[in-house]
Amino acid sequence: MGALWGEDPRYFPTTGQSFKGRMKNVVVMTFGAHRAGADLAPAYARYIGTAGNNFLSNSWRADSESGVGDACLRTALGFTGRMGGNAFAQFWPTVTRHLFHRKQ
Repeated sequence: MGALWGEDPRYFPTTGQSFKGRMKNVVVMTFGAHRAGADLAPAYARYIGTAGNNFLSNSWRADSESGVGDACLRTALGFTGRMGGNAFAQFWPTVTRHLFHRKQ
């Protein structure tokens, strides 16, 4: 669906910004996506896909974990995981440069 709407779900790390600016980009890109014109907009396909998947999975889950609250929790955890992946993509190159710095 996102492709039909022109959403680009990829995360693009920022460079040359402060830690605060980079963290802001991590959070914003968790809930946003670039459009075909490079504008940033809400990632509606991500919202629908993540929530829809978790509510649909209630149909085959055990009764103890198939309530609305459970699906909402799984949806929140899905966005938290996306944010963690964005943070990894944003900060891991910097971490590896500092950890594996070699003298030349």
